[in-house]
This record gives sequence, C-alpha cells and structure tokens, in this order.
Amino acid sequence: MVKQNVSQGKAERICVIVPAYEAAHYLEQSLPPLIALRDGGHVDDVIVVDDCSPSPATAEMAEQFGATVIRAAKNGGPGAARNLAATKTDCELLWFVDADVVVHPASVERIPVAFADPAVHAMFGSYDENPPAPGFASQYKNLMHRYYHTNSSRQATTFWSGCGVIRRDAFLRLDGFDVEQFTKPSIEDIELGYRIREAGGEIVLDPELLCTHLKEWSLREVVMTDVLKRAVPWSRLIATREMPENNLNVSTPERIRAGIAGLWALSILAAMTAFLWPHGAMIFMAMTIIMVCANWRLLMFFTRRKGLPFGLAALAFHQVYYIYSAVTFSLVHLRHRPISHREASAS
Repeated sequence: MVKQNVSQGKAERICVIVPAYEAAHYLEQSLPPLIALRDGGHVDDVIVVDDCSPSPATAEMAEQFGATVIRAAKNGGPGAARNLAATKTDCELLWFVDADVVVHPASVERIPVAFADPAVHAMFGSYDENPPAPGFASQYKNLMHRYYHTNSSRQATTFWSGCGVIRRDAFLRLDGFDVEQFTKPSIEDIELGYRIREAGGEIVLDPELLCTHLKEWSLREVVMTDVLKRAVPWSRLIATREMPENNLNVSTPERIRAGIAGLWALSILAAMTAFLWPHGAMIFMAMTIIMVCANWRLLMFFTRRKGLPFGLAALAFHQVYYIYSAVTFSLVHLRHRPISHREASAS
C-alpha cells in the first residue's frame, strides 16, 4: 500500500524515474526491485526514459520488465530525461534512480518518514558498503561515496540524483535540472540542491536510503570524473555564486585535510633529498603521523571493510585526490572570484 504522510493527511504517491542511455545491461539488474515495489503498492509507477539510445535494447528491456517507457526525441543527458519524465506524471514525489543503481527495497520505508515534515523538499540516500565491481578503483570510489554520506550532516545543502527524492511541485517550480548550463552530466543535481535551499526548502541526507552501485571504475575514470565533472564545475559554482558550502567533501575539515595532504606530499620530496637535508626523513615521518591521525576514521572505515592493505592503499590515493581537487578548486576560484566581485560591485 502507498504510505501515508501524516502531517498532510493524504497519500503521497511516489513515481520512480530512471534515465537510461544504452543501459539494457544495467536495467536487467536495477529494474526488478523497482517493479516489485510498484507491484507491491509501495510506489505508483516506474518510468524509464530512453535517452534516444541508438539501440532499441534499452527500451525493449524496460518494456519487458513492465516499466512505463518514454522515448526522448533527442539525447539530452540524464537531467533532461528526468525533466521530461516529471512532466508525464502527477505523483507528488519523484524518486530519481540511476540506471546503474539497484535500490534496497526496504529503503522505500525511509521516504515517507522524511517527507512527513512539509519543510522537507528533497532527500537523498547513499551507496551501500558492498560494491560488486572488482578492482581497487571501483571499490575505492564507491566506498568513498558511502563514507562521505555516512559522516556528513543530515541537513544537506546539495542534492544527489543517483538515488534522490524530491517533491514534484518544488521540482517544477524550480524548472528542474538546469540542462542549459550543464549540457553534459556533472553537478546539475548539486546545483539544483542549492536552488532548493535558496527557495527555503530543506534537504535530508539519509544514508539508510540504500542502493548498490553497479558501475566499474578505472583509476583514470576516477581522476577525470573527479576533476572535470566534479571539482571544476563545483568550484565554479561556489565561486560565482559566493555561497558558503560546509558539507560532504567540501566541508572545512575536508579542506584542512587537503592542506595536510599537500604538506605530506612535500614531505615525501624532503625525504627523497634526505642526503642533502638530514631532517627530511624526520619531517616525512612527522607529516605521515599527522596525515594518518587526520584521516584515522577514513583509514578504519576502509580497513574494516576491505582489510589493512586496501585501507592503506586507499588512504594514500585519497591524499592524491585531496591534492588534485584542491589545486583544481584554487585555480577555478582564482579565475572566477574576481569576476563575481566585479559583478557584485556593478549591481
């Protein structure tokens, strides 16, 4: 049965929206639990938007499972696909689920709990701790997502569309995802979260709204995605809007850890020149202790789940992540901050 929102005294119907491009291999795993939720009355509909895939396999797979299928007239990316689907349903709640994400069916119970508060306009969940894709990069990337969503404030300032729910009226009032500014998928969900907060809505981060991420990553994909699809546009958004951001992986503690990572990298260089500078090795040892202490919770998180060798490797790579993200943020900030100040002065 569809859950009741006590505060509003009516059923809040949930429509699941899955944007899909050449995703038949993912839908084969991600659709069954969603269809089961629909058939069990927990959600009203499951809409798959075929984002103009060259092959008919995506739409055919969705139809085979009994999903409602919408075919986009042109390829516009997942944001445009979600916007399109939002206009084709009258459900009060839109549950965005990526095609490569398998939801935990019991997690649907978390949605009416969050939206019982009328001040909540959106919520989002988290990947679980058991990513199926093998390899260091896949395990690191997916577990890092879980770590940040588990250890961040429950009152979020951003939104995540991989497994996120939003009130349809708020979504339409804000004109959905900005697919003109973000012509390729990157941080259009983060930007939407900012607009939700600016409009007075609250966003709940609930790490128990769980899902499994099927994507397999390479280290190159991790770095390129972090820099080009996350750090660059997110840094530009923060700089040009002059909005304070102190949550998830751009929080103040994270920025401090990024600074420590930079000093730790410099200490490695100092240790390599120890024959010229006798104190170099001592500085490296001291900075390593400081770095490990600053990231102790992260190290323990990885170690408990994948063992100490993986934990140490993930910790070391995460310092690299801090460095390239901090460098990217600094360069973008320097480029855009003066522009934003001049625009503010002119107005």
